[in-house]
Amino acid sequence: MPTTHLPGLFRSVAATAGNTACILEEAGALTFAQLDRRSDAIAAALAARDVRPGDRVGLLCPNGADFVVVYLGVLKAGATVVPLNLLLNPREMAFILADCGARALVHHPAFDAVAADAAEGLDLRLRVRVGIADAHALSLTDLIDEGGETPRLSLDPQEAVAAILYTSGTTGRPKGAMLTHANLAANTSSVAEALGFTPAERVLVVLPMFHAFAATVGMLTPLLQGAALVPVARFEPKLVSRVIADHGATLFLGVPSMYGVLLRLDAAAVDQWASIRLCVSGGAAMPAAVMEAFEARFGVPVLEGDGPTECSPVTCVNPPDGARKPGSVGLPVPRVEMCILDAQGRQVPDGTPGEVCVRGPSVMKGYFNLPEATRDAFFGEWFRTGDLGMRDADGYFYLVDRIKDLIIVNGMNVYPRVIEEVLYTHPAVAEVAVVGNPDPRHGEIPVAHVALKPDASADAAELRDWCRERLGRHEIPRRVEIHPVLPKNAAGKILKRELRTVGERERGITIGSLDP
Repeated sequence: MPTTHLPGLFRSVAATAGNTACILEEAGALTFAQLDRRSDAIAAALAARDVRPGDRVGLLCPNGADFVVVYLGVLKAGATVVPLNLLLNPREMAFILADCGARALVHHPAFDAVAADAAEGLDLRLRVRVGIADAHALSLTDLIDEGGETPRLSLDPQEAVAAILYTSGTTGRPKGAMLTHANLAANTSSVAEALGFTPAERVLVVLPMFHAFAATVGMLTPLLQGAALVPVARFEPKLVSRVIADHGATLFLGVPSMYGVLLRLDAAAVDQWASIRLCVSGGAAMPAAVMEAFEARFGVPVLEGDGPTECSPVTCVNPPDGARKPGSVGLPVPRVEMCILDAQGRQVPDGTPGEVCVRGPSVMKGYFNLPEATRDAFFGEWFRTGDLGMRDADGYFYLVDRIKDLIIVNGMNVYPRVIEEVLYTHPAVAEVAVVGNPDPRHGEIPVAHVALKPDASADAAELRDWCRERLGRHEIPRRVEIHPVLPKNAAGKILKRELRTVGERERGITIGSLDP
């Protein structure tokens, strides 16, 4: 396992692959040598302006070369990068910047107004704007051009925090997962081995790089393997298809909702995927019906995997060479251990549901400034993912549901994913999410939230009848709500917490905020 810090690992690759392209965009390519020089210049500029090792630097930028240059430059300065979710409002961004004690903020011009609002009242030593300077921020281009001496790093990769990634806050305030240089280096090594990375790999990255999945698999892994990434700033299926063809992308990273949308592409666009050798799905359970339809149409295998932010994030994936099991998130990646534990932290037999737990060198250092939350997240050395799952006799893992998503109807467990899989087989259904609503008679009842395919029609009664023919009585949704679209986060994951608030508002419950 790598034992040096991330800048050292990158420099080793750049020394041998200097003239090789590592970032491919419509505007042109950036080589390893160019990325090395530009990120060195950023590190020098940050150090010259009193950004010290261990300081936190916020990064608000869409996918692209600028994101990569700044991310690596921050690490070369010995500082910690804090990527910000582009969909957050200024108040939420301000909370994160204040919570981590950020000393600098780098932002893209598209987010001028948001950055100004978020930074108001914060003790920032430095603000930097991609492109030209303005009244509030220096120019990133000017910082790169000014030169300066790149600081010499003396970091303990096991302790030095490379990135703080804030969780989505589904159970309260967002928490900052501290990922060390050693955590991320270990995970990139595991991912490269599990997916068979070679220097010829070209990874299409349309998932947002502020997210753990895209940052590790789509950015850091190719950079540390001498391969290339192809960043795309927005998910438009025809644009993605054209970029794949233009750059000969070999690996596509997506979440289940993306694969469902891609199925609507015409034959000419599907043909543009000819260079793709593998697709990887993560972030949520992949409906079997969507996976089967995608593989049949595109002729490319989809490897389902999983992993929480706190594990850098990849913990398991179906092997590209070997048995792929539909519905399974696969085998643990090299150097990662997984098990199923009960509520007392005891291992359970194969085939028995319990909490998926993980240990290994990619598991986070802890939550920033939250020692109690960190303690609660572990059973000894085992990180508690919060996922309800099981392992089969071959060692493959299956996610049943999030523990907090489990619905208990008249004392019986109802797993939302079981209902969702059934509804996904209905020809009119594009997307579905099932949540539990409190009920005075039954304890809880399942409520299905559904978005239909374009030009398709179905009503709630028809969809309940579909479930009635295929599910147990306690599993049939008591209500089916049909929406134009389902709410999603920036990574394309359906936001069940927002769907729960529909029922909460109906019951007169006021939703809490980030305020104390």
